[in-house]
Amino acid sequence: MLTIKTLFMNLINIRNLTKIYHTTTKEIKALENISIDIEDNKITSIIGPSGCGKSTLLNLITKIESTSTGTIRNNKDLIIGYMMQTDALLPWMSVFDNAMLGLKLQKNINDETKCYVINLLKKYDLYEFKDEYPNNLSGGMRQRLALIRTLAIKPNILLLDEPFSKLDVETRKNITDDVYKIIKELNITTILITHDIEEAISLSDNIIILSKRPGSVKCAYKLNYDEVTVPSERRKEGFFSKLYENIWSNIDHD
Repeated sequence: MLTIKTLFMNLINIRNLTKIYHTTTKEIKALENISIDIEDNKITSIIGPSGCGKSTLLNLITKIESTSTGTIRNNKDLIIGYMMQTDALLPWMSVFDNAMLGLKLQKNINDETKCYVINLLKKYDLYEFKDEYPNNLSGGMRQRLALIRTLAIKPNILLLDEPFSKLDVETRKNITDDVYKIIKELNITTILITHDIEEAISLSDNIIILSKRPGSVKCAYKLNYDEVTVPSERRKEGFFSKLYENIWSNIDHD
């Protein structure tokens, strides 16, 4: 059921990527010689110690930051959805208006896109709250809304930067199942940044471990799951604890 091997993927090709920051007094190398391929319609988790460059890698993929050396190749028409650690919902806007925000910024609001967002809200149990404000939602509901806002633009790839880290343990486990089902139903290629090994194992098709700074690829795992099995069920699998220990041993700990 589970195999571990080198990853060969094809939606985004990253080759020999290095990122260096320059301050007034010194040079800081965040990433060094990263080569990764991201597989279409799969969830790839990137884990590693704090400060190893995980979020920097997402910023380079989105072109929020520029590379120092190396290349990131993808389809020029690739639409990227980026969900960060905080849900960044606007408290003065309704649930519906928050869900429409990305489309508004794209100047792409019409009957078709409105209908699409309404259907997402209905499908993921937020439609009855469409006229409420974010402060009236639970933590899990806020994260679902943030995800719907990201999905409204119909991204080809979804970047998740520790999106569940602010939630309590029980809510986090529940929302993980919800998010997994949404991603798989819509067949969206996803990159997840997380510190949580259990989260990575239960959610992912592929796991990439980065070394401590400067981050480089230390090892990679390919998990051959049955895709109908949700994360909460995967956590009960017999191999889970052994794989956790294997991954833990491969992460650099200070």
